[in-house]
Amino acid sequence: MTNQILVEIAFARPDEQVILPLHTQEGITAIAAIEASGILAKFPEIDLKQNKIGVFGKLVKPDTVLRDKDRVEIYRKLIADPKEVRRRRAEEGKVMKKGGGDVEKAEE
Repeated sequence: MTNQILVEIAFARPDEQVILPLHTQEGITAIAAIEASGILAKFPEIDLKQNKIGVFGKLVKPDTVLRDKDRVEIYRKLIADPKEVRRRRAEEGKVMKKGGGDVEKAEE
């Protein structure tokens, strides 16, 4: 008899974030947990051939075996490349504050 584990499946759009708990059998893979969670029906834009997946922010392969309390994250493509955004801001002479956004320059 195999043991039950609890994992979470997470996905976020700019306007919505969902974390689905899933009680399942020990030995389940990341891809099987995603499919069993029902998240693919809720978010039809998820394409597991295109979207990368991870566990707690670390990229994993779809056949990775999950452990109790793992959170599987489905990543969207970035809207803007962070390196490109920083490069453009530097060209414009803008300074970014920690956490994003522009630093207000004092009037001289």
